[in-house]
Amino acid sequence: QVQLVQSGGGLVQPGGSLRLSCAASGMPLSGRPMGWYRQAPGQQREWVATITSGGSTSYVDSVAGRFAASRENAKNTGFLQMNSLKPEDTAVYYCRIIDLWGQGTQVTVSS
Repeated sequence: QVQLVQSGGGLVQPGGSLRLSCAASGMPLSGRPMGWYRQAPGQQREWVATITSGGSTSYVDSVAGRFAASRENAKNTGFLQMNSLKPEDTAVYYCRIIDLWGQGTQVTVSS
């Protein structure tokens, strides 16, 4: 079965860090870009970051310098390291490869 399985996330205080994982099964991660998205309550899903098959990254301005996407093709897994988290980063985060989406994981930033 081809799927993306996410892990990580949770509740963290402002200024804290979290790392999200996205494991691909049934297909190789290598050669494919991976995208990260998030959806806050009552808002549309927005693009957060992309890591290309070659490892180049791009970010939405609101997270640039705080978030870092990476990948380990040997483990068929991508990661999103999130530092200096802010309450406005609270959302459900999704990974995506082509038209396949992960199940989503909740990130809540609150004191």
